[in-house]
Amino acid sequence: MFCTVQYSKMIKAYYLEKCVVISLVLWKYFIIYHCYAGLNFSSMIFKVSRVNMSNVSCSENDTKEEEKEEILHYMKVINAFKAYRVTALRALDECERNYHALPPTHKKMIPGNIKAIEESKVCIDCNALVIKEITKFCNEMFINKSYKELAEHVPFTSSDSDKVKSTLKQIVRDWSIDGEEERRLCYMPIIDEITQRLPVSGNKEIHVLVPGCGLGRLPWELAKLGYFAQGNEFSFFMLFTSNFILNKTPGESEADYHQFTLYPWVGKRCNNISWKDALRAVKFPDVFPGSLPFSNRLSMAAGDFMEIYDAEAYWDCVACCFFIDTAPNIISYLEKIYSILKPGGLFVNFGPLLYHFFGMSNERSIELSYQEMVDVIQQVGFVIIKQDWSKGLYTNVPRSMLNYEYNCALLVARKPDPREGYGNSK
Repeated sequence: MFCTVQYSKMIKAYYLEKCVVISLVLWKYFIIYHCYAGLNFSSMIFKVSRVNMSNVSCSENDTKEEEKEEILHYMKVINAFKAYRVTALRALDECERNYHALPPTHKKMIPGNIKAIEESKVCIDCNALVIKEITKFCNEMFINKSYKELAEHVPFTSSDSDKVKSTLKQIVRDWSIDGEEERRLCYMPIIDEITQRLPVSGNKEIHVLVPGCGLGRLPWELAKLGYFAQGNEFSFFMLFTSNFILNKTPGESEADYHQFTLYPWVGKRCNNISWKDALRAVKFPDVFPGSLPFSNRLSMAAGDFMEIYDAEAYWDCVACCFFIDTAPNIISYLEKIYSILKPGGLFVNFGPLLYHFFGMSNERSIELSYQEMVDVIQQVGFVIIKQDWSKGLYTNVPRSMLNYEYNCALLVARKPDPREGYGNSK
């Protein structure tokens, strides 16, 4: 099975061969992968081959420079993943030194503290083994474009190391039993609105786009219900990990598949009720990703949402969960969503307004209040058909003394369809 892919700025084409169709846009590449139900994903490799296009207008120097940027970005993320064990153990070394600097009488009072540090090292080693599996096939993801690791050192930042740890927590949210409550609170309101207003029936294809889909559980759930669902994600951290879960989970059926073990909170040193909570293991995935009842209905597109979606009036629904506030200019997002929706198409949004670019140096950010956002949605052309408020969580830690709870807005709007002459109030 092959799938066409496009380059985000200069139009190029790619074909996806075999395995789950994840549209991985590497750095700037826009690639798609599909999930095929009932296949043994452990024996499959997600690959893409390059095809020459006659309408590519770029100089050879520009192409070489972009390819260099791409491989450097790739190596930066890979190196951050591979350095997880070293960076995590280094943080523990500081804790251990501080413990041993205590007076003997104080150390005697807290014998469990040093024991927790020693157990944490074992947990970190287990996480490192999972990460090794995640990065194992990254350089073979594409046909005719393999990524050979550079001899030169490509540095990564502390922020990149934090993203690795955040990705491990994202696995809990999307693909473990421990994340079930978060998914119920955040994903089910969206799924309920879509199934109620755009029910799957007969042979009609209903195409749903989920931008900012993280590790892909929401589009996976929609594909399971029969929708043609595509997730969109920009982060290499998320893309590598979703590829691993969707393509590399060994198994034969819902009742017979492998689960990996992860210790997502091992680096958490503050607000612990008990060290056992910080060292608790999580099994993932909680379902077999290859168990989708329908073939060819799940895909993922990697790349910048604003750059790779140009086809107007294509999607029946755009569903956003904790995504709309990732825009430096939220108005541009809303205009793009309106443009790519079919007349009569549905826009479902759930989440807060955290505004990821606010306060970042050298970044422009426009922050709207919720009411301003509602006004803009209407000015763009949407007809709002529902507004509600609901509790939302994001990668919360069970049995912690600190967790964040969002008062999330659930907003449903429809793009008017002049042919039907209605205000789309249903």
